[in-house]
Amino acid sequence: MTERWLEDYVEGAVHQLGEVAVGRDDILEFARRYDPQPIHTDPDFAATGPFGGLIASGWHTCALMMRLFAENYLSRASSMASPGLDELRWLRPVRPGDRLSVRVTVIESRPSQSKPDRGVVRSLIETFNQDGEAVLSMRAINMVARRPG
Repeated sequence: MTERWLEDYVEGAVHQLGEVAVGRDDILEFARRYDPQPIHTDPDFAATGPFGGLIASGWHTCALMMRLFAENYLSRASSMASPGLDELRWLRPVRPGDRLSVRVTVIESRPSQSKPDRGVVRSLIETFNQDGEAVLSMRAINMVARRPG
């Protein structure tokens, strides 16, 4: 990961963050721990459910996206936390065997008016399956340090 500072997050820039595979066992393990609904934990039930098979929890999809976002977009040198996100949407089910990729577009990058050592970056995050179909979208807000000196 390259060091990035607020000044390096340029409005309109698009970043591709790599991809991650979604495994059946991963879906089951995540859901059993964090989202124990039968469409995520019981393949037999899921087969008769509204999605016609086992699907990942939306929160699992968020976690997979976050791993790529943290490793390939946020900079350890400057990332200062996030006050939240807006407009989280799960657009399509994520299934065992899917390969997810993440694209981030910088919507806004501006210095803070009250704290001159930092600023705010707003990003559109889109996650796609291997067929190019959007499965998740959200708008992230991140506090980012300005370049020292």
